Amino acid sequence: MGEVLLVTAAAGAGGTGLGGLLACLLRRDSSRLVSLLLNFAAGVMTAVVCFDLLADAVLPGSGGVGGRVALAALGILAGYGATGSLNAVIVRRDRRHGGLFLAGVIMAAAIALHNVPEGMVIGVSFARAEAALHLGGSGWVMAAVIGLHNVPEGMAVAVPLVSGGMGRARAALATAATGLPTVLGAALGYSLGTMGPVMLAAAMSFASGAMLYVVFGELLPEAARLWESHLPALAAVVGMIVGMMIVYL
Repeated sequence: MGEVLLVTAAAGAGGTGLGGLLACLLRRDSSRLVSLLLNFAAGVMTAVVCFDLLADAVLPGSGGVGGRVALAALGILAGYGATGSLNAVIVRRDRRHGGLFLAGVIMAAAIALHNVPEGMVIGVSFARAEAALHLGGSGWVMAAVIGLHNVPEGMAVAVPLVSGGMGRARAALATAATGLPTVLGAALGYSLGTMGPVMLAAAMSFASGAMLYVVFGELLPEAARLWESHLPALAAVVGMIVGMMIVYL
């Protein structure tokens, strides 16, 4: 269990923390660069949602295809609604900062939320591999994939936080903290040993809804306001391609 938690911490907090650290080295007044980074991260996360989370949510094993799609749709709406409600609470409680700061807080909350089921997937992968005497091979692969895609997610959290007024050190620490729930998820997943398909599908769908709210309700609108150009759209497309490569390669 100890090895599983350490590997998961490196993938979760380490990945997002590295992304946050890289983002904090950027100039705060570079609105064009911030727009490109936000679009790129939005593209990566859209690809992860479409090619990874939702793909897992509708895999065979949780009923007929109609039931799986319906469960995924309900989970997406629930995740979208919960994240939207969190956004409304933050807007009411803190009106001192601009939209970028709010986008960063919402992004951090959404990533922390969806890191729990991702951690459970890592834990289950290790448990299944050890049961099959594969010495955790599939768990290491899953941790590596999640760690890689956590880097741009960490950048997407830190950039708007720093641009919205938060200190660079605090932003980097806050970004790393969004990866900590991954460890909790890994402990739960490893303890269970195996996860029921319905539970997994619901968790992945809920996380997808949360991420889609952040991408389409916060990141892309803010990026468009920062720089009206075709290049940010290209950055989003490149991000989707990178995200697809992370998932499948």
